[in-house]
Amino acid sequence: MKKICILIAAAILFLPACTANGQVTDENDVVRGYVQISQEEAQEMMDKEGDCIILDVRRLDEYEGGHIPGAICIPNESIGTEQPEELPDKEQIILVYCRSGNRSKQASEKLAAMGYSNIYEFGGVNTWEGETVTGLPEDVEMILEMKIAEVEVPVTWENNDSVKALTQLVKKDPLTIQMSMYGGFEQVGSIGQDIPRDDRQTTTRAGDIVLYSGNQIVVFYG
Repeated sequence: MKKICILIAAAILFLPACTANGQVTDENDVVRGYVQISQEEAQEMMDKEGDCIILDVRRLDEYEGGHIPGAICIPNESIGTEQPEELPDKEQIILVYCRSGNRSKQASEKLAAMGYSNIYEFGGVNTWEGETVTGLPEDVEMILEMKIAEVEVPVTWENNDSVKALTQLVKKDPLTIQMSMYGGFEQVGSIGQDIPRDDRQTTTRAGDIVLYSGNQIVVFYG
């Protein structure tokens, strides 16, 4: 009985205290907009709260390699200042985790800043003792993004084998392509390997992105 009392007392000491404005203050007097809980508490909430959202904020390939059953994946890097479409209810209970607990804290802070009021962060799946599953949900679509000097560029990608192969190529790690000017109106860079070609005759214009010889990306800009 004495051991149980000590554990309960320790748990109370580390339980975040709510402030009047809805934020929370942790054991180090750090003001947060979310509640940090143990993985045991998270499991209890999953079992009791049938409508809570389990949010995995790792990359999609990490999620695919093993995640908590029922969790949805919104990578921390994709969470900015706009409300994610996957989280329409700002009052719904959201349980957030990542691999080790770093990205989940970052994501929780960003969600709290957007006005989400029931964010609970519980660390990383690498110490999770509960069940995990592998694979992707059937409705998950791989999205290919392009950045130039860290600025995301909106692109309408063709639905062909070349784009699908490029998507799979960057599934685990981003691909950085060093571009060189050519002809005064295009930039050319090597992918580093061959991917399937979908050759056809076309007339290019500024803004087009073309696969050349199966292993080079050409961006027409002027």
